[in-house]
Amino acid sequence: MEKTLKLIEKEIKLTLDHKDRMREKVMPACREVVRMASEIIKEVHRRHWPNARKNLQKASGAIKEIQQMLAKEPDLRFAGFVTMAEKEYAEAAITLAVLGDKRLPLPAELGVSAPEYLNGMAEAIGEMRRHLLDRLRKQEFAESERILETMDSFYFFLFSLDYPDAILRGLRRMVDNDRGIIERT
Repeated sequence: MEKTLKLIEKEIKLTLDHKDRMREKVMPACREVVRMASEIIKEVHRRHWPNARKNLQKASGAIKEIQQMLAKEPDLRFAGFVTMAEKEYAEAAITLAVLGDKRLPLPAELGVSAPEYLNGMAEAIGEMRRHLLDRLRKQEFAESERILETMDSFYFFLFSLDYPDAILRGLRRMVDNDRGIIERT
C-alpha cells in the first residue's frame, strides 16, 4: 500500500507542479491583457482611434499566446484569471467597434468563448453610456441617439438569452445592471 501511495504521490505532484508552473506563467499575461483592455477603452474615450486599434492588435496577440500556452491544460483555460482577461478584451474590442462606428467583431474573430464575449458586451454598455454623456455635453445628439439605440439593442439581445448561470457565467446580473444603466441614461 505504501509503495503504491508513493507512486501516486509522485505522479500527482508532477502533474500539479506542471499546472502550477503554467498558472504562474499565464497569470502575468492575463493581467497584461486586462491592463491593455483598460488602455484601449481610455483611448476610445479620448477618440485616439489609431492608438486604440494598435493596442487591440497587441491584446489580440496576447490572448492568442495565452490560449496556445493553455492548449494542453484545458482545466486552466477556464480559470477565473483567463476568463477575466478574455472578457475584458472582448469588452474593449466591442467598445472600440461601437464607438468607432465599425462592424461588431464576432466571437470567433476575437478568439473568445461565447460567455466571455457576452459578458464583455454587457460591460461595454457602461462604456457606451460614458461616451454618450460626453457626446450629449457637446450637443452631438445624432451620435448620442445612435449609441443609445445600440445600448438598447445589446440589452434586449442579452436579456433574450435564457441559459443557466453555469453556462453564462454571471451574465444575468450584468444584464440586470445594464437595465439600470440604460434607464438612468
